[in-house]
Amino acid sequence: MIPHPQLQAADFTAEPSTDSLEQLSRPSLSYWQDAWIRLKQNTRAIISLYLIIGLALFTVLGPFLWTKDPSAQDLDQISQAPALPKTALLVSDYEPWMPPNAQGHPAEPAGYPDTLDAVTNFTTVGTPNTQAVRFTWSPVQDAGGYSIYRSESEPNGLQGLGLPLETLNAGNIVGFEDRLNLKSQTYFYSIIPTDGFDEFEVVTTLKVTPVQSITVSQALERGLIEASDAPGRSVSLAFHPFGTDYLGRDMLARLMQGARVSLFIGVVAPFIYVLFGVFYGGFAGYLGGKVDQFLMRFADFVVALPFLLFMILFKIGFGIGPGESGVLPMLVALILLLWPSTARLVRGQVLKIREQGYIEAARLLGGKPSYLIARHIIPNTMGVILVTLTFAVPSAIFTEAFLSFIGMGVAPPTPSWGSMCNEGVKTMLSHPHELFFPALFISITVLAFNLLGDGLTEALDSKMRSRE
Repeated sequence: MIPHPQLQAADFTAEPSTDSLEQLSRPSLSYWQDAWIRLKQNTRAIISLYLIIGLALFTVLGPFLWTKDPSAQDLDQISQAPALPKTALLVSDYEPWMPPNAQGHPAEPAGYPDTLDAVTNFTTVGTPNTQAVRFTWSPVQDAGGYSIYRSESEPNGLQGLGLPLETLNAGNIVGFEDRLNLKSQTYFYSIIPTDGFDEFEVVTTLKVTPVQSITVSQALERGLIEASDAPGRSVSLAFHPFGTDYLGRDMLARLMQGARVSLFIGVVAPFIYVLFGVFYGGFAGYLGGKVDQFLMRFADFVVALPFLLFMILFKIGFGIGPGESGVLPMLVALILLLWPSTARLVRGQVLKIREQGYIEAARLLGGKPSYLIARHIIPNTMGVILVTLTFAVPSAIFTEAFLSFIGMGVAPPTPSWGSMCNEGVKTMLSHPHELFFPALFISITVLAFNLLGDGLTEALDSKMRSRE
């Protein structure tokens, strides 16, 4: 037999105390705390939330920081694209200019010539500026007049001469003054001699770039100069970081004011009709039976009503005439016609929740239907309600933009993003910034609310509750 080794006291060690073990525990999180953690993990939703906060600050605080009047016109900067601050040449107030006459040259030709020479010495008088561009030229032998054209692109012969400015029916008048909506850009002026009736196929073209200018009286009226300042110096013009529209109004100021209209309709209307739809669908789903059937059939009837037709009827009913802003009829139409979708969604949630055990317990304790709905059922559908609201806001904003774009909503001069798009589409080829900025704000707002709604859908889903 193999002897068993004798055990010593040192071979025995005490078990480690449970008090020294590290206690691992996970703090209890409420439903909303857990939802906020999941929402913060969604990068797109958080960026969208920051964008919405930025839009709110742009709408509320923007007009206090950028104090320009959105209806004030800057006639020296009409349809100006976004740019850095500009300067203008200070010029004397306008004085009528008498075009020179060619001494010894007859006003009418003796006969009808077969050919005429091209105009020579076609040049500007003084410094061309946005107040006036003056020309002179040498008379053409046997000419009975001259036709003058202006184009923003270089013509090719008789093609692309552009806007006809003047037809002079006297061969001895050898000067012309252009004051028609001049801007600081390149123009091509063309002059064609005539026999008093017909133009001849000889064109002389002159390239001119007027200098941005402002008269002394205009500068004094706007407080840009002192009374002692003389013409010839440079003057800093008003700064328009987003440019101006076709009437010279500041685009940034109008975007801020338009945001107040668009977001007012886009937030107030969904809040009211979602709130109504929540209680309507809540009572329909809780009561059930014939009451539920009756209420939901009425909701189906409202869904079938044509929105645009009722928008027209509401405008007539409120006495809104052509060219007047229909903000109130639009608000009423949105509220009265768009609640059924929320009611259906909430009803479906309530049908599931009302069968839960805690609802039955509250009913046995004497809870009335109004109490059960307001205290237990509606709070447990709050996640669905918030998601519905975030999707309803961009829908209402887009509806307002569409109605204003087709002239059924907000009408000029009251700005909204939709009405600004309606105005900008008319000049989109020549001045695209007038359409680009309001369309960009509509797109950012709609996209931000949609992405936030997607994030809330995931964050408020109790099945995805974090288990870390």
